[in-house]
Amino acid sequence: MNTISEHLDPLGHAIKDYYESDFSRDIIVESDIAEDDTISSKYFFRSYENMPLLEQLALKKCYGKILDVGAAAGCHSLYFHEQGLDTTALEISKLCCEVMTSRGIRNVIADDYFKYKDEKYDTLLFLMNGIGIAGTLTGLEKLLIKANQLLNTGGILVFDSSDIDYMYYDQDGSKLINLNSNYYGELSYKMKYSSFTGKPFKWLFIDPGTLEPIGRKFGFKTEIIAYGNHFDYLGVLTKI
Repeated sequence: MNTISEHLDPLGHAIKDYYESDFSRDIIVESDIAEDDTISSKYFFRSYENMPLLEQLALKKCYGKILDVGAAAGCHSLYFHEQGLDTTALEISKLCCEVMTSRGIRNVIADDYFKYKDEKYDTLLFLMNGIGIAGTLTGLEKLLIKANQLLNTGGILVFDSSDIDYMYYDQDGSKLINLNSNYYGELSYKMKYSSFTGKPFKWLFIDPGTLEPIGRKFGFKTEIIAYGNHFDYLGVLTKI
């Protein structure tokens, strides 16, 4: 079992606290490109009706045997169960896995996606920019190699991401200097909640133009299903 140590798992503690108390507190997200942001722990318990349109479209695209990667509190897996779909929730946080099990999700696995080995699936789901766990473009290649191992032929990887090139422009339209010599979508993050602070981690935002040739290299056809209102998009990678 490859999981996060509980004292380094602010997200897990936030989700468990909300589940046990029904009181929402913010998770602080620090990054190397913008001011601190916050995520409400309640957001991880949203129903299908309260999900953004792109998220709803993503769930409708999933079929067959589904692996919900980075399932958090399990809102997507719960939806699939309600639809009668064979779903496994994969999550690296043991605390999140405890919550999902308590919520009635039957197939919950505590493990790291990159080290997980089990059955074949028809759909891999990565939402809330879940594909960002790749961290870097090199990491994305590793993510797709693992996806090839887990997917049946013709299976799909459903994900959302954003092209964050806009973050490198000033208000007057001038391009800011990118001190990051790597791909501009490779960011560094750290999460805090209550007295818990996680380790810094890399997180990837991938633009469609960069994604397509990488996907093709590893045997995937890229399709952009829809675009959101703020440089975000929903994509499907089909294993050829």
